[in-house]
Amino acid sequence: MIIVLVGPTASGKSSLGLFLAKKYHGIIVNGDAFQVYKEMEIGTAKPNKKQREEVEHYLYDILNPDENFSIFDYQKKLRETLEEHKDKMVFLIGGSGLYLKAGLYDYTLEEQSFCDMKKYDTYDNSRLYEELKKIDEEASKKIHPNNRRRVLRALEIVLSTGKKKSEIESAQEHKLLYDALFLGIEMEKEALYEKIDQRVEQMFSEGLVEETKTLIKKYSVSCKAFQAIGYKQIILGKNQGWSEEKIKEEIKKATKQYSKRQMTYFRNQLDVHWVHSFQEAETYIEQYKGEKNEIGKN
Repeated sequence: MIIVLVGPTASGKSSLGLFLAKKYHGIIVNGDAFQVYKEMEIGTAKPNKKQREEVEHYLYDILNPDENFSIFDYQKKLRETLEEHKDKMVFLIGGSGLYLKAGLYDYTLEEQSFCDMKKYDTYDNSRLYEELKKIDEEASKKIHPNNRRRVLRALEIVLSTGKKKSEIESAQEHKLLYDALFLGIEMEKEALYEKIDQRVEQMFSEGLVEETKTLIKKYSVSCKAFQAIGYKQIILGKNQGWSEEKIKEEIKKATKQYSKRQMTYFRNQLDVHWVHSFQEAETYIEQYKGEKNEIGKN
């Protein structure tokens, strides 16, 4: 059985996942696009060493920051991990909705060749969107022109696979391939934003700036890993001469914007049962287990 824990960044997914995995003697599997990278501890809010000693964790720290890792790669790794541990209760935790859907649903992805996207760094959002319209007009209709990340992703799919994102999606039935229950942590916007502000302040006190400086001494700033919120703003701020307070505010703003996109995706793309407490999550799991047992008897 797979319990998929989703929710916006800073909502408490890791804490809930650890609590449930310990209670049900399960394992934790990463569902976040950036927690796969080694050395990026503070900025990705990765489970700490103590937490990873309490419960087995998988798909964390599997790559160096300069290694390329696509949705195709994640899908392959996740499915291998689920097959290897199919006799255990798996808690799949993350905020990267597209990665989760690609891994758990009938997404047929093509292996991607390397595609240098650096030329698009100089494109503003309008020009970037026009580029996508030329290459994959159907995909562009489903993406907001200012959602730069998704526009870039749709372009990257075409350029690296030779197939349009819209063509790949039209061939899918959007069928869930696993016995999975989706639970999401729902919070009032004001409470969530307060937690985001607190998390950013905590990251800085824990040494996020120093972590970023250490990383960019070892790896090129053009690495895809440095697109993660936090690292991206620190690198940009360093080049622009921003104060630390300005960098913090930019990270807080970007994180809040990202949390909105996450919630939109989870609500529209996944069959999520929303919870507000650990006890509520337990109740859903017990009900789900009961239903499965009844089906097994019949």
